[in-house]
Amino acid sequence: MKLATIGVGNAGSKLIDRMLEFEQETGRDLCRHVLVINTARTDLAKPDHVPEDRRVLIGDTHQKAKGHGVGGDGEVGAEVAKNDIDEIRRVFDDVEIHEVDAILVAAGLGGGTGSGAGPVVIDELQKMYDEPVYGLGVLPGEYEGGRPALNAARSLQSFVTKVDNFIAFDNDAWRSRGQTVEEGYEEMNRELATRIVTLLAAGEVDDSDVGENAMDSSDIMRTLDTGGVSSIGYASTDLDKPEGLLSKYKKKEDDEINSMDAAKIKGLVRRAVNSRLTIPCEVSSADRALIIFAGPSSMISRKGIESAREWLEQEADTVEVLAGDDPREDSDTLAAVVLLSNVTETPRIKEIQNQAVDAQNKIKELDAVREEEIASLITDDDNELDPIV
Repeated sequence: MKLATIGVGNAGSKLIDRMLEFEQETGRDLCRHVLVINTARTDLAKPDHVPEDRRVLIGDTHQKAKGHGVGGDGEVGAEVAKNDIDEIRRVFDDVEIHEVDAILVAAGLGGGTGSGAGPVVIDELQKMYDEPVYGLGVLPGEYEGGRPALNAARSLQSFVTKVDNFIAFDNDAWRSRGQTVEEGYEEMNRELATRIVTLLAAGEVDDSDVGENAMDSSDIMRTLDTGGVSSIGYASTDLDKPEGLLSKYKKKEDDEINSMDAAKIKGLVRRAVNSRLTIPCEVSSADRALIIFAGPSSMISRKGIESAREWLEQEADTVEVLAGDDPREDSDTLAAVVLLSNVTETPRIKEIQNQAVDAQNKIKELDAVREEEIASLITDDDNELDPIV
């Protein structure tokens, strides 16, 4: 698949940057056009792989932003994006849309710019282009507090209803103990970039060979065509050099080789589904599913692909399961990435909604108390004084 990738806000920009890094490391060719949008000038300087001329500052003349961010306020983020929509539209005009299959918009939904400006950007993209627009959203962890949860719950409604499919990533499911906050975010960004690039880059002609069971970009788009929220699973195993494997199996019969490969491939898919998904969900609630295997073609047998597909079909309780390969002859790993499209049983989203409602009620209570305290502070006890104007 060929993508135009857009990062909105600090988290979204970092994700796009990590996708570019992983793409370069693995020789893939996914991100044909790149753009990051932010309201904070300092955050725009952080990406390592996004070209300088593909970084757009919005809100530098806005009274509440002035190039320093929106202070975690999603409504201000949306307002800034709407005010600068002509600037955003002008940058979109540089995208040669005939070169891409779809557009991916990445954002952190807990912050002000991603949660507020993200949906505005998506609205404009949907008006301008016919290509599918996918969302990639990072949900804040419970430890991040009530305000990020409120931003996320409100923004999630906008994202899911506006995009053609929304791929969710839950910080809570990926947080590791003993890490600093920055270390945790860096690891999560790498993990998510690995999954997204391995999934969406499949089927694209580059320096790799075309597999016998090659996955096509249209297969990925068909799986994502369900809309709703999707989750991604991933597992990999280290391999010896391909030459060693071929030498090891040279004296074995073809059916024995395939049997061994089938067991390993099926095991990888089970690990991908049963370990950490990008957002925990009930697998059987998926509308459609897709499996992609990436690694040396000698390790990706037709029998293995079919065995894994049949297993996932039973687990997901759907006949809408596609499976194929993405040969990477120079790879020293065999990886399986699983897309579960339109999952409807995701407990974490309900938890965020509950946390958001509590936060909203708390904010209203605090605002009311604060108004009373201010009135009490500036008014005399007997209410004998009047304001001048």
